[in-house]
Amino acid sequence: MLEAVEIETRPNPQWSIVWLHGLGADGHDFEPVVPEIVRPDWPSLRFVFPHAPVRAVTINGGVRMRAWYDILGLEIAHRQDEAGVRDSVRRVGRVIQHEVARGIPERRILVAGFSQGGAIALSLGVRAVPALAGVIALSTYLPLADKLEPELSPESRTTPIWMGHGSLDPVVSQSLGSMSRDWLKSHGYDVDWHSYPMPHSLCAEEIRDLSLWMGARFTQ
Repeated sequence: MLEAVEIETRPNPQWSIVWLHGLGADGHDFEPVVPEIVRPDWPSLRFVFPHAPVRAVTINGGVRMRAWYDILGLEIAHRQDEAGVRDSVRRVGRVIQHEVARGIPERRILVAGFSQGGAIALSLGVRAVPALAGVIALSTYLPLADKLEPELSPESRTTPIWMGHGSLDPVVSQSLGSMSRDWLKSHGYDVDWHSYPMPHSLCAEEIRDLSLWMGARFTQ
């Protein structure tokens, strides 16, 4: 099991949000988002922020850091670390199963992620059986799309996907994110796409829009 930071908004959580950080960060990275995004009328939630494994990252000179998979070059959509992606999908899948064992069914679990973490969130969400309550993909893309079609679960097409991206992103270009959006839509997924005039980051407008979308999930 991955070690993780956990925050419960009230006792006896009814929903879980598994939130994956980006390259070189850790599970603490998105803790400050919780009070900004949660609304008083929401049900009790458990936020789970796993720490990615420590591994050597090629693009950073082989320096070891927390990463969901290796980055082999600047063109991140090419020469992808398939083994690393698949390993992290399995690891985060075990986090999901741990939440199920704690009494939160998949239909009440959302998986979210930023950058690398968002790539894993998307990869896991479209394979998930049973389907998850939602996928949140921030400043990211869908890796290994050319190999993914045989692995898509029919159930996962009922999972709503929220994607937010910065039009000024120099790390994961918005064009790469929009290509992933189009691929997902062409395969039957409901994708709610948002673009913001920001770099590789989050902004207040994005948090507001995401909060509205999450709140709609909790009332269904």
